[in-house]
Amino acid sequence: MVAQQPGTSTHPGILLSGIVPPLADPYYTRAETGPDLASSLQAGEAVVLVHGEESDVAPVTQGGTGKTQLAVEFAHAMWNSRLVEVLVWVTATNAEAVLTGFAQAANMVDAGLGSEGAEAAAARFVSWLTHTERPWALIIDDLNDLTDLQHLWPGGASGRTLITTRLPAETFEAMDIRVVPVPGLNRREALSYLSSRLTDHPDQRIEALDLGEDLAGLPLALGQATAVISARQQGCREYRVALAERRKHMSGVDGASDTVLAAWSLAAECAHELPPGGLAWPTMVLAAMMDHHGIPGAVMTSPSACSYIAGRPSTAGGADQNMVRAAINNLAAVGLITIDPVSPVRTVQMHSSVQAAVRSYLPQADLEQVALATADALLETWPEGEGGPQLEQALRDCAAALRANDGGMLWKAEAHPLLFRAGLSLENSRLSDAAITYWESILDTSTRLLGPAHANAVVARDRLAAAYESAGRSAEAVSVFQAALADRERNQGPEHPETIAARGHLAHAYQSAGRPADAVGLYGRTVADSERLLGPGHPATLGSRASLADAYQKAGQIRDGISGYELLLADAERALGAGHPTTLSARASLAAAYAANGQSKLAIEQYERALADQERMHGRDHPDAIAARASLASAYRSAGKLKEAIAQYDRVLADRERVEGADHPDTIAARANLAYAYRSGGRFREAIPQYERTLADRERVQGRDHRDTLTARSNLAGCYQQARRLTDAIPQYERALADSERMLGAGDMATLTTRCNLASAYYTAGRLSAVVSVLQRALTDCEWYLGPDHEMTQTVRENLDAATQA
Repeated sequence: MVAQQPGTSTHPGILLSGIVPPLADPYYTRAETGPDLASSLQAGEAVVLVHGEESDVAPVTQGGTGKTQLAVEFAHAMWNSRLVEVLVWVTATNAEAVLTGFAQAANMVDAGLGSEGAEAAAARFVSWLTHTERPWALIIDDLNDLTDLQHLWPGGASGRTLITTRLPAETFEAMDIRVVPVPGLNRREALSYLSSRLTDHPDQRIEALDLGEDLAGLPLALGQATAVISARQQGCREYRVALAERRKHMSGVDGASDTVLAAWSLAAECAHELPPGGLAWPTMVLAAMMDHHGIPGAVMTSPSACSYIAGRPSTAGGADQNMVRAAINNLAAVGLITIDPVSPVRTVQMHSSVQAAVRSYLPQADLEQVALATADALLETWPEGEGGPQLEQALRDCAAALRANDGGMLWKAEAHPLLFRAGLSLENSRLSDAAITYWESILDTSTRLLGPAHANAVVARDRLAAAYESAGRSAEAVSVFQAALADRERNQGPEHPETIAARGHLAHAYQSAGRPADAVGLYGRTVADSERLLGPGHPATLGSRASLADAYQKAGQIRDGISGYELLLADAERALGAGHPTTLSARASLAAAYAANGQSKLAIEQYERALADQERMHGRDHPDAIAARASLASAYRSAGKLKEAIAQYDRVLADRERVEGADHPDTIAARANLAYAYRSGGRFREAIPQYERTLADRERVQGRDHRDTLTARSNLAGCYQQARRLTDAIPQYERALADSERMLGAGDMATLTTRCNLASAYYTAGRLSAVVSVLQRALTDCEWYLGPDHEMTQTVRENLDAATQA
């Protein structure tokens, strides 16, 4: 089968979310036992691929029948034939992985709020699937637990859903889903598979049919067998003899039958013989400790990984990395792993049954060494900031697999830093519920093993409180932060730097909980303590002062907030310099505070200085410099200085196009801002082409059902209306209303607003009967969704009264 890899070909009309695994090389098309999913799975349907009939050679828990490869074939068929506009692949390692995959897809097909958590984004994606008219395909691979899709079950008339799982078929009996068992290859397919791969000489295929039966037609075992036969220049007969002999010495392992163990053992022995000799086993052991869905290639070539595989200290220089890559390639050559050369995130994949076999034969004495080496390798590879949702999820999956198989080694002496890095990744990925559960577990374990006063337990408690706060569970966050502060005051003293930091954490929690007075008071004490003990120019002091100024703002003490930012800026500039990040941040905050207080002239002065500093420090093409120019443009517009605003918006658009490309969302947003500036100045002839281009770009790049596209259409309609082009405005309003109602619902504020705007356009066009009809529906919806006393409800009621009396 020849197929383009989704994500690497040029299909501008198709959006791809997730990482589609590679097709096997060579891929064998199953004409008899493989369901023709591309033609049989229709829009509006869902299919789940389960394990075929269980046998001693092929237990359900082992897998290996080729379900994932059938799903990959389906994904390629959808991609190459362009039967869908949206293709989503989710590796369902656990509930957290499902949430991450759905949230990533949500932000691709529809705009979300900056503060939105993964749970909300995932729910938004499921809603989008239900309502969109764009054809889509969703593949959920290796679903481990049906509850992982609780409240997130996908469906919709425009989409195809395919799930692979090792769950038994009866799990789905009560559901509206077609269950398709996937057995191993049948006799004819197995013979064809072996014959197509064993082509060195005719005698090589003698007893091929028997070998296929020995291996129950399992594609996993057949692939390993043919690789070993080819590497050793054997035939099926010789391999069968070796397999039968090896099977006698295989003991039962959870997740792998004796036959599969024997095939694995022969493949591992073959890999061990290939140069560089002796490296196959440690490479295989390292991979077996991590997630079978895929390990980032950088983990396998990190200093700790190279050191473990080479059996000596390594800095992961070019020679050692090439040596490790050679060992990995040897494992791939005998079918023990799969390499995805185009994915840096899930590069090396090892089937779970192979991993189970490797771990079962790993001496206990070696477990500590490999567990620590794996943890160090993951930590060395993990980016300091956010590495992107796919990489973060892959690293978390690998860390979770290691925790499940480390034998407690990651808690020997004290917690390995990897445990804390994985938890922080959950927080950074806005997986609030998962982060809370994780930190509760870490706190419980650290308290039980190390004691409540140990540094690991103290940090875990702080992180748990932060997770509560992030999830909006303010009362619980405040309670934990209060306890943490009390403990630090008691154990370390009220003036210890960690106690001061704990005071700041509690102040932030007060602010999140809507207790501004408590936040201001505690931040004030934090600033005073920090200035006295650390000095006024210390980064911690400056950070506390920024937090205090922000707290003043949120408490409505605007003048105090501005004064705080003014003093902070002066001190930061004196202590750190004009180009220091702290100074740049303080200047931007002061400018925003001025703007919020209506002090336009002062705001513009600070924004102009901020732009100059950013360009001097980073250059005009740096994202921060472009963002600073956009802020200045906005300040000009707010001040009514439209000529200056338009010039800056025009420059921002040019910079975005040059640096990020015409199709980047930031570039499209910059064009919309320029259009709005023209519109604000009454320059409709210039605004309309920019609005039209914005809508066209949104629809082409993000899709017609994306929230940003809905907004772009409404903005264009509004500009048409202001320009008195009602024959153009009304169809756009009508389309925007229909799309918004379908995608967001009748009670969404955007839908209600669009309905009222359509009524306004009808009124301007003199279509009074249409005005009354639309406003009656608007009033009904406003009363139902917003309440009879809501400001918008009252406005609609007044407009309807006026229209009926006209």
